[in-house]
Amino acid sequence: MNWRRGCIAALIAACLLVSVNGRAGAEDPIEIFDAHLHYNWEPKPFYQLDEVLALFKKHRVTGILATSRPNSGTHALVGAKADGLQIVPFIRPYRVRPDIQTWFKDPVIFDLVQEEFKCGYYRGIGEFHLSSGDADNEWVKKTVDFAVANNLYLHAHADDTAVEILMRHNPKAQIIWAHTGFGLSGERVGAMLAKYPKLWGELSYRSGITEGGGKLTAEWRALFERYPDRFMVGSDTWVPERWASYGEIMAGYRAWLAQLPPKVAAQIAHGNARALFADKRP
Repeated sequence: MNWRRGCIAALIAACLLVSVNGRAGAEDPIEIFDAHLHYNWEPKPFYQLDEVLALFKKHRVTGILATSRPNSGTHALVGAKADGLQIVPFIRPYRVRPDIQTWFKDPVIFDLVQEEFKCGYYRGIGEFHLSSGDADNEWVKKTVDFAVANNLYLHAHADDTAVEILMRHNPKAQIIWAHTGFGLSGERVGAMLAKYPKLWGELSYRSGITEGGGKLTAEWRALFERYPDRFMVGSDTWVPERWASYGEIMAGYRAWLAQLPPKVAAQIAHGNARALFADKRP
C-alpha cells in the first residue's frame, strides 16, 4: 500500500512538473527572424558587436538578414559565429550613403557586388533602393542576372512598378520586397503576390496592418491567411533610433502576430525566412 501511494505521489509530481514547464514554455515570446537588419559602420556602429548580439538574445531574435554600409558590419556579424543565431548575409551595394542615389547606374558598384560575392557566404543582394524611373537600365539588369545565376535573393526597397521591372529583367528573380509597398493597398499587394510566386513581402514600416487599439485589420488578416508563406518581419535598423527602440519594434510585431492562428503567426515570425534560407552554403 505504501509502495502504491508512493507511486501515485510520484506520478502526480511528474504531471505537475510537466504542467509547470509547459506553461513556462507557452509564455515565452514567439521567436523572430529579423529579415531586414542593417549593422552600419559609418564610421563605427551605434552598438558594439557584443551589445548587438545581447540585444538579439534579449528579445528572442534567433535569425537575421544581415546587411551593412559598408559591408564590413556584415563581415563582423558573420565572423562572430554567435550561438543560437542564424545569420544570413546580403551584399549591400553601397559604400557610403550617397550611393543610394546612384548605385543603379554605376559600374563600380557592380564590380563591388561581384568582389563581395567572392567571400563565399552571401545569400542575396540588398537592401537596395530603386524607383520605377531608374529600374530599366543595363546595370540593374546585370545585377538581377548575376543574382539569378548565383541563386541569390534580391532585397528591394522599390515601388510596385520597379518590382515588376526587376521581374521582367529576369523572370527567375527571387525578390524580398522591403516594406511591401509601404502604404500600397492590400488589394495591390495581393495581386503582386498572386502574379509573382517568387516574391515575398517584408513588413517593416508597412502601414495599414493594424487599426485602433492595435487590432489586426480585416484586410491584412485576410492577406496573411491567404499567403501565410509569403511574409516576413524586420526591424530596418537604418538609424540609431531604430536600434534604441529595437525591443519595442519586436513587441509591436508580437502584438499583432498573437491575433493570428498560431501556425500562420509562426510562419511570418520566423518560419518563412527559415524555409528560404534552409539550404547550407559554404
